[in-house]
Amino acid sequence: MNTTARRTLAIAGLGTIIAAKAIAQADEAAAVAAQVEALRTAMIAADRPRLEALSASALSYGHSAGRIENKAQFVSNLVESRAPFRSITLSDQTVAIDGPNAIVRHTFAAEQGGATPSSVRIGVLQVWTKQGAEWKLLARQAFRT
Repeated sequence: MNTTARRTLAIAGLGTIIAAKAIAQADEAAAVAAQVEALRTAMIAADRPRLEALSASALSYGHSAGRIENKAQFVSNLVESRAPFRSITLSDQTVAIDGPNAIVRHTFAAEQGGATPSSVRIGVLQVWTKQGAEWKLLARQAFRT
């Protein structure tokens, strides 16, 4: 095989590796997006087992008003809330994968029930980490938009 043919094969092989990596990252981004959606529905349902399963043990959950919760506080506050979520809409979402970590950004709009119904619209940054085959929420910080 001449030098030109070897170069052509090497370039084709490199292109195949790059394409395979891009497909794998797209698959991981889709898996993270599915977990974000599962978290959204678990928050509306106040589903303790699902919220616990989606959250990493070291979760740091930051609210737009500055309050920070650990995993137990986050789950308990949602499940025992006197103003539960009636709806949550996520928009303008982006997902970026970096090895076993993912960065998710979106706009979070919600309606809450209770004695005094209210609505909220905030920006959110989430960090997800891959633990085994599962993506878990490791950190979340909300901010006023």
